[in-house]
Amino acid sequence: MEGDIVKLIDEFGLPVIMSIGMGYFIWYIWKFVQDKLLPEIEVMHMALIRVIDQTRMLDQDLIRLQQKVDTVLEYKENEQRRKAKQSSK
Repeated sequence: MEGDIVKLIDEFGLPVIMSIGMGYFIWYIWKFVQDKLLPEIEVMHMALIRVIDQTRMLDQDLIRLQQKVDTVLEYKENEQRRKAKQSSK
């Protein structure tokens, strides 16, 4: 193995062999990203979209709940005022 590398360096030169090695490294990284990372990123993207949708739904539910609580508090306040008026008469 080492003898083969030495022969290649002797025959083609170190820059050419290093360029070929760098090309292989770039190809390997590109293939890894395409085959392994991009499908996982797509899965995570879909999960993120679901989480965002659920957060929006929860936010809308909180707004509706706050409106209901405000209405109940307003009714309670009106009832207390009415009782205070009746007791003062």
